[in-house]
Amino acid sequence: MAAEAVIRFAAILAAAIAATPVFAQNTNPPPTKPDCLERAAGADCAKDGTGKPGADTTATGAVFLPALIVDLFPNPAGGTPLPTPDPRRDPASGALPPPVQPTDAQAVQVAAPGGPIVSPTDLVATEPPRAVIGDFVPDEVLVTVDGDAGAVQQIAASFGLEVRSERQSRLLGTTLVRFGIPDGRPVGVVLAQLAADGRTLRREPNHVYSLQQAATIVNYAFERIALDEKEASGENVRIAVIDTGIDDTNPALSGVIADQFDAMPNVPIEKRDHGTSIDGLIAGVGALKGMAPGAKIYHARAFEDGKSTMDVILSALDWAAGQDVRIINMSFVGPKNDLLGIACRNARALGIVLVAAAGNNGPKAPYGYPAAFDGVIAVTATDARNGLMPQANRGAYVFLSAPGVEMVAPSGAGSDVVTGTSFAAAIVTGAIANLFHAAPDRSADEIEKALADTAKDLGPKGRDNDFGYGLLDIKAAEAAKE
Repeated sequence: MAAEAVIRFAAILAAAIAATPVFAQNTNPPPTKPDCLERAAGADCAKDGTGKPGADTTATGAVFLPALIVDLFPNPAGGTPLPTPDPRRDPASGALPPPVQPTDAQAVQVAAPGGPIVSPTDLVATEPPRAVIGDFVPDEVLVTVDGDAGAVQQIAASFGLEVRSERQSRLLGTTLVRFGIPDGRPVGVVLAQLAADGRTLRREPNHVYSLQQAATIVNYAFERIALDEKEASGENVRIAVIDTGIDDTNPALSGVIADQFDAMPNVPIEKRDHGTSIDGLIAGVGALKGMAPGAKIYHARAFEDGKSTMDVILSALDWAAGQDVRIINMSFVGPKNDLLGIACRNARALGIVLVAAAGNNGPKAPYGYPAAFDGVIAVTATDARNGLMPQANRGAYVFLSAPGVEMVAPSGAGSDVVTGTSFAAAIVTGAIANLFHAAPDRSADEIEKALADTAKDLGPKGRDNDFGYGLLDIKAAEAAKE
């Protein structure tokens, strides 16, 4: 009887197992070219213009996550691994508790410091996956962490990430960590998962930014902005420039560069033209005289081949903020990133004037950052007849107009004719250095107000989306009183 019962039980058990559905695993490739499932307003979905899934979306546009993500973590070769127990599961039912919604002040931790490591397959995101706008590094995220190196390692282990860099950020006021995503999860999913750990204060993509050059006859900028070339001076004014490497042997930069910092030391310097032109237009000497000769440039190299990442730019900004500079020139554009916004806000709180290119992506382009952040002077480009550069971005964030079309500037090859909002921003930076030279006690707020109040209105009456407040008038701004 006992043997017969055992045989019957075994038969029932085998039938039950056979009736259980088996779900096939679906191996997902790393999302180096994520599908663009929807089209963002004012942005191209794919380089080839098709907008079809699978098209290259790395140029511009939004990267949207699929509505359903199946089996993000395929099993490695060699069989099905045993699941890692989740300490939150109820021992009796095996069910997970409902996710707790995080507050603005602190999100719920997935794994308490020093607690058990949670398998990525068991992670419960406390916010929906993010649709990441703009170009970004597809296998990295940037996170500010409340904790020491041990906490950083615990977070990496808990979320299946790797620590690629870690440093204390002066302007962010906390530890900035660049986590790598080794298993191919989409960036938007990882950002949502990390929100569950209260030690991660802010979580952002590692966005990619581009220099704003549309390079293609004396420098007409002096006349256009009412700056006397013979009296122009930025003596004793310290200016930071975040750009490409420079050709510091160019005669126009002789004695101009006070110090240099390389925010990407492991990348060989191949392009030096853009940075050389920016520094020369600001403070060049000799035949290619800049707007503020005598100013001292603190140059941070953060771009190569016209590109950089948020992590590199933040490193350059931190260095610049430590050099006791009065102005930071940022002739580049990219998508909105909260970490960059915080850094700009804190730099402005230090009394630094921030000048940025409005962008060369056309009238229908989305806002360009950092120019569109509050407290940043967004500069668009005009020509010798005060006409707006056709490729210029438009928008309520545009603050000021300045010459930036077909100007002669120093370059890595000697000199070049350059066009772009990058160079208009450099003209404004040099002009502001003149204001600080004439009145060193002026505050950043006073400088900004003087520029707005005295600009020559070029478009519709008052501030507009094309010219901002109008064309820079440095003579009037210098005479302006609070």
